[in-house]
Amino acid sequence: MKRLLLLVPVLLVAGSALAQRTSADPALLEKIRRLDLAHAQAIFRSDAAALDSLMNDDVSVNHPTNRIVKEKKELLGLIKQGVIRYSAFERTPESFLFFKDMVVVMGGEVVVPAKGAPNAGQKLRRRYTNIWLLQDGKWKLSVRHANNVCAGN
Repeated sequence: MKRLLLLVPVLLVAGSALAQRTSADPALLEKIRRLDLAHAQAIFRSDAAALDSLMNDDVSVNHPTNRIVKEKKELLGLIKQGVIRYSAFERTPESFLFFKDMVVVMGGEVVVPAKGAPNAGQKLRRRYTNIWLLQDGKWKLSVRHANNVCAGN
Protein backbone atom coordinates (compact mmCIF):
# COMPACT_ATOMS: atom_id res chain seq x y z
CA MET A 1 0.00 0.00 0.00
CA LYS A 2 2.87 2.34 0.81
CA ARG A 3 4.34 1.83 -2.68
CA LEU A 4 1.00 2.67 -4.26
CA LEU A 5 0.79 5.92 -2.30
CA LEU A 6 4.27 6.89 -3.48
CA LEU A 7 3.39 6.07 -7.09
CA VAL A 8 0.27 8.25 -7.23
CA PRO A 9 2.13 11.63 -7.11
CA VAL A 10 4.55 10.43 -9.80
CA LEU A 11 1.66 9.48 -12.09
CA LEU A 12 -0.08 12.80 -11.46
CA VAL A 13 3.03 14.78 -12.38
CA ALA A 14 3.70 12.67 -15.47
CA GLY A 15 0.07 12.99 -16.55
CA SER A 16 0.11 16.76 -16.25
CA ALA A 17 3.22 16.97 -18.45
CA LEU A 18 1.25 15.33 -21.26
CA ALA A 19 -2.00 17.06 -20.40
CA GLN A 20 -4.62 17.12 -23.09
CA ARG A 21 -5.40 20.50 -24.58
CA THR A 22 -8.84 21.61 -23.50
CA SER A 23 -9.75 23.08 -26.87
CA ALA A 24 -8.75 21.83 -30.28
CA ASP A 25 -7.76 24.10 -33.12
CA PRO A 26 -10.59 23.54 -35.65
CA ALA A 27 -8.12 23.49 -38.55
CA LEU A 28 -6.00 20.82 -36.85
CA LEU A 29 -9.10 18.78 -35.99
CA GLU A 30 -10.17 18.83 -39.64
CA LYS A 31 -6.64 18.01 -40.85
CA ILE A 32 -6.36 14.95 -38.56
CA ARG A 33 -9.90 13.83 -39.46
CA ARG A 34 -8.97 13.96 -43.16
CA LEU A 35 -5.70 12.07 -42.55
CA ASP A 36 -7.47 9.41 -40.49
CA LEU A 37 -10.11 8.85 -43.18
CA ALA A 38 -7.44 8.93 -45.93
CA HIS A 39 -5.64 6.13 -44.07
CA ALA A 40 -8.83 4.03 -44.10
CA GLN A 41 -9.31 4.67 -47.82
CA ALA A 42 -5.70 3.77 -48.56
CA ILE A 43 -6.09 0.46 -46.73
CA PHE A 44 -9.38 -0.24 -48.53
CA ARG A 45 -7.78 0.46 -51.94
CA SER A 46 -4.49 -1.32 -51.03
CA ASP A 47 -2.78 1.94 -51.99
CA ALA A 48 0.80 1.33 -50.87
CA ALA A 49 2.01 4.77 -52.02
CA ALA A 50 -0.65 6.57 -49.96
CA LEU A 51 0.02 4.37 -46.93
CA ASP A 52 3.73 5.02 -47.28
CA SER A 53 3.13 8.77 -47.10
CA LEU A 54 0.66 8.54 -44.18
CA MET A 55 2.63 6.27 -41.83
CA ASN A 56 5.95 6.45 -39.99
CA ASP A 57 8.49 3.88 -41.13
CA ASP A 58 8.41 2.32 -37.65
CA VAL A 59 4.61 2.34 -37.28
CA SER A 60 3.36 -0.30 -34.82
CA VAL A 61 -0.05 -1.88 -35.25
CA ASN A 62 -1.83 -4.11 -32.76
CA HIS A 63 -3.71 -5.86 -35.56
CA PRO A 64 -7.11 -7.56 -35.20
CA THR A 65 -5.54 -10.80 -36.46
CA ASN A 66 -3.95 -11.03 -32.99
CA ARG A 67 -0.47 -10.00 -33.98
CA ILE A 68 1.66 -6.92 -33.59
CA VAL A 69 3.01 -5.52 -36.84
CA LYS A 70 6.09 -3.48 -35.97
CA GLU A 71 7.03 -1.58 -39.12
CA LYS A 72 5.58 -0.14 -42.29
CA LYS A 73 7.49 -2.58 -44.54
CA GLU A 74 5.85 -5.56 -42.79
CA LEU A 75 2.41 -3.94 -42.93
CA LEU A 76 2.73 -3.21 -46.65
CA GLY A 77 3.87 -6.81 -47.14
CA LEU A 78 0.68 -8.10 -45.49
CA ILE A 79 -1.35 -5.92 -47.86
CA LYS A 80 0.56 -7.25 -50.89
CA GLN A 81 0.00 -10.84 -49.66
CA GLY A 82 -3.75 -10.22 -49.37
CA VAL A 83 -3.84 -10.79 -45.59
CA ILE A 84 -5.11 -7.21 -45.25
CA ARG A 85 -7.73 -6.71 -47.98
CA TYR A 86 -11.35 -5.59 -47.78
CA SER A 87 -14.43 -5.53 -49.97
CA ALA A 88 -15.90 -2.86 -47.64
CA PHE A 89 -14.27 -0.53 -45.12
CA GLU A 90 -16.08 2.21 -43.19
CA ARG A 91 -14.36 4.23 -40.46
CA THR A 92 -16.12 6.58 -38.06
CA PRO A 93 -13.80 8.75 -35.93
CA GLU A 94 -15.58 9.59 -32.67
CA SER A 95 -13.08 11.22 -30.34
CA PHE A 96 -9.98 13.36 -30.86
CA LEU A 97 -7.54 13.95 -28.00
CA PHE A 98 -4.97 16.68 -28.60
CA PHE A 99 -1.55 16.74 -26.97
CA LYS A 100 1.69 18.50 -27.82
CA ASP A 101 2.76 17.06 -31.19
CA MET A 102 0.32 14.14 -30.81
CA VAL A 103 -3.33 13.49 -31.61
CA VAL A 104 -5.17 10.34 -30.53
CA VAL A 105 -8.20 9.35 -32.61
CA MET A 106 -10.69 6.77 -31.32
CA GLY A 107 -13.71 5.39 -33.09
CA GLY A 108 -15.39 2.52 -34.84
CA GLU A 109 -14.93 0.61 -38.08
CA VAL A 110 -17.08 -1.78 -40.05
CA VAL A 111 -15.10 -3.96 -42.46
CA VAL A 112 -15.72 -6.91 -44.74
CA PRO A 113 -12.50 -8.83 -45.48
CA ALA A 114 -12.13 -9.78 -49.14
CA LYS A 115 -11.83 -13.31 -50.53
CA GLY A 116 -8.57 -14.92 -49.38
CA ALA A 117 -8.19 -12.70 -46.30
CA PRO A 118 -8.92 -13.96 -42.76
CA ASN A 119 -12.69 -13.82 -42.02
CA ALA A 120 -13.46 -13.29 -45.73
CA GLY A 121 -17.02 -12.18 -46.42
CA GLN A 122 -17.87 -11.56 -42.78
CA LYS A 123 -19.05 -8.13 -41.66
CA LEU A 124 -16.83 -7.23 -38.69
CA ARG A 125 -17.34 -4.38 -36.26
CA ARG A 126 -14.19 -2.95 -34.71
CA ARG A 127 -13.01 -0.37 -32.24
CA TYR A 128 -9.84 1.47 -33.15
CA THR A 129 -7.31 3.91 -31.76
CA ASN A 130 -4.86 5.73 -34.04
CA ILE A 131 -2.02 7.87 -32.73
CA TRP A 132 -0.75 10.60 -35.04
CA LEU A 133 2.60 12.27 -34.27
CA LEU A 134 3.95 15.52 -35.68
CA GLN A 135 7.48 14.85 -36.93
CA ASP A 136 9.50 17.12 -39.19
CA GLY A 137 6.40 19.24 -39.80
CA LYS A 138 4.24 16.30 -40.97
CA TRP A 139 1.54 14.31 -39.19
CA LYS A 140 2.20 10.58 -39.48
CA LEU A 141 0.32 7.59 -38.15
CA SER A 142 2.68 6.06 -35.60
CA VAL A 143 0.59 3.64 -33.51
CA ARG A 144 -2.67 1.84 -34.29
CA HIS A 145 -4.78 -0.59 -32.32
CA ALA A 146 -7.81 -2.23 -33.88
CA ASN A 147 -9.85 -5.00 -32.32
CA ASN A 148 -12.88 -6.89 -33.49
CA VAL A 149 -15.98 -6.46 -31.33
CA CYS A 150 -17.55 -9.74 -30.25
CA ALA A 151 -21.08 -10.43 -31.49
CA GLY A 152 -23.73 -9.18 -29.10
CA ASN A 153 -21.63 -6.25 -27.81
